[in-house]
Amino acid sequence: MLRSKKYNFQKKNKCFFVPWLSLFFEIDWLLLILVVSLTSLGGLIIKSTELNETSTNCLQHLLLGSVGFIIMLFIARFNYKNLMIWHWLIYFITNISLIAVIILGVTANGAQSWIEIGGFNIQPSEFAKVGLIITLAALLHQNDASKILSVLRVLGITFIPWALIMFQPDLGTGLVFAAITLGMLYWANIHPGWLILLISPIVSAILFNIFFIVWIGWTIIMGIISWFTLPYRFISTIGIISINFAAGKLSNIFWGLLKEYQKDRLTLFLDPEKNPLGGGYQLIQSRIAIGSGELWGRGLFHGTQTQLDFVPEQHTDFIFSVVGEELGFIGSMVVLIIFWLICFRYVLIASQAEENFGSLLAIGVLSMTSFQVIVNICMTVGLAPITGIPLPWLSYGKSALLTNFIALGLVESVFKHKQRKRLY
Repeated sequence: MLRSKKYNFQKKNKCFFVPWLSLFFEIDWLLLILVVSLTSLGGLIIKSTELNETSTNCLQHLLLGSVGFIIMLFIARFNYKNLMIWHWLIYFITNISLIAVIILGVTANGAQSWIEIGGFNIQPSEFAKVGLIITLAALLHQNDASKILSVLRVLGITFIPWALIMFQPDLGTGLVFAAITLGMLYWANIHPGWLILLISPIVSAILFNIFFIVWIGWTIIMGIISWFTLPYRFISTIGIISINFAAGKLSNIFWGLLKEYQKDRLTLFLDPEKNPLGGGYQLIQSRIAIGSGELWGRGLFHGTQTQLDFVPEQHTDFIFSVVGEELGFIGSMVVLIIFWLICFRYVLIASQAEENFGSLLAIGVLSMTSFQVIVNICMTVGLAPITGIPLPWLSYGKSALLTNFIALGLVESVFKHKQRKRLY
């Protein structure tokens, strides 16, 4: 009798542990190792920025990274295809959370983007990125972007959460939403000319106030593209030209609505010396830090700009300046190669997915990650405006870190469930 009970106990525990044990053989280990390496390095870099302080940012980063790792394993364990059933509910919760921020949110750094829950500040706009990816993947799985009505549907669905985020205002997250949408539309077979037409109003708004002659040529080219790619040629061409003309004219009005710190972020990267003690100070100090690292860097915990706290927000948005100073050009290149490998794995998983939904999930995560990496590093070295976009897995930020691990879990689930052979 005792032997029978012992056998049943062992059998029960075997049934419980076998699926979780098999998970470790079925996920993309290279991708997981790369992400864990970045998260661990982020903890060390954050620690370097607080050696002279009594801060616990490093401990919180590593603790949240561990929690995110566990959440990622749970998401990877379950079949991502079930999300197709719940995508409208996820979309509804995403918009409700963004509305709650506008009503109950906490303001910090000029944006009302956080909700305080149990003493913790949570940023719903970060989790909204994943919600948008799931929603658009489900929509484009049903109808690809080869038809104009399908594209308009996707744009309409994206506009609501995007508008709520811009109302906070959070320009950086709004740009990430645009990158996610464009990337997923491209993967869903949208006409390349339509992608150019989608971004044309933004280009017109910039060119109108800087290069007026170029703006006229750009508007004419957009009209030609619409004539050869859109249905109802005459009406579509007039509409596209009118939209680009209106975008140029309205850019002056929108510019007047921006706050001074937002204007500084968008313009001072071109010449930060215009205001070296104001809006340009952060970028100037970041360049000095990266340049002082030279080839091999000053060594971890030995960066002068870092230890003397010359670079504001160096543990969050400007963490790459610490990498450049303390790890040098070689260390910076290693970090860039790791990010490239992560994105490369995302592309492979997307191309090998069993169906369109999983493929689009991976591409959505790829678009989110790659855009954030490119913009963050470019703004750190002065090649792009300062938009407040964190560097994935390296920057300190609870909501952003958990969001990146949740997104990783979705991609790992796509990788796991494409396999037909099971080890157990």
